[in-house]
Amino acid sequence: MNWIESIILGIIQGLTEFLPVSSSGHLAITGTLFGLTGKENLAFAVVVHAATVLSTICVLWHEIAGLFKGFFSFKWNAEMQMVCKILLSMIPVLIVGLFFKEYVERMFDDSLLFIGLMLWLTAALLIFSHYFKPKEKSELSFKDACLIGVAQACAVMPGLSRSGSTIATGLLLGNKKEAVAKFSFLMVIIPILGEAILDLQKGHFSMESLGISPFVLLCGFIAAFVTGTLACRMMIQLVKNSKLIYFAYYCIAIGLFTVIYSFVK
Repeated sequence: MNWIESIILGIIQGLTEFLPVSSSGHLAITGTLFGLTGKENLAFAVVVHAATVLSTICVLWHEIAGLFKGFFSFKWNAEMQMVCKILLSMIPVLIVGLFFKEYVERMFDDSLLFIGLMLWLTAALLIFSHYFKPKEKSELSFKDACLIGVAQACAVMPGLSRSGSTIATGLLLGNKKEAVAKFSFLMVIIPILGEAILDLQKGHFSMESLGISPFVLLCGFIAAFVTGTLACRMMIQLVKNSKLIYFAYYCIAIGLFTVIYSFVK
């Protein structure tokens, strides 16, 4: 991987992490087109995912600071409840990470057909959440947090958008648009950072074994951070304005391309 490819992949990650079109699927598709190996592609994906987590922290800094302040007051206030809901939502993906991580990683190898099918599933979720109008709730419940967490765990499958799955699930449960968008972005911070730290401890980022220079990784990280910051702000507005249906059409189109390419490559 050279620095130009790194920047292109970083931009793709930054945009697609927050837009409901599957960042993992797009990285896998682009990585295949660039001829990257599965291990190289996976390691780079962890780096740029960490960059988009940093962009989430920057965009939602006031919300995060408020949660910390409320949590350390050690009172059962709204902030403490929200922190508990976020922690509850992370349990399903934690289970997947602990017991099924290797199986999920193997799914990234020669899986373009599967990615295309999951992109279609993402489109179906977005379409359903657009046309199904449940009664709106005043606040996101603990049960909702758990179900959204299950959606996030399912979205470890390449091609199934994490933001699309979690936001669509929250909307189908009747939650307010802006609230469920912010919850979707907040709930992923700890799992992604935790995965990056674990991979660092296990030596998965050995430059000798991966063949990626620190400069190339830095280029990808910066590109993902800048575009991720812009995409995070944009996505919150798009959810508020009910414009996710357009991304469903995009997922159908890119899914069709991916399925066809999987047969002709």
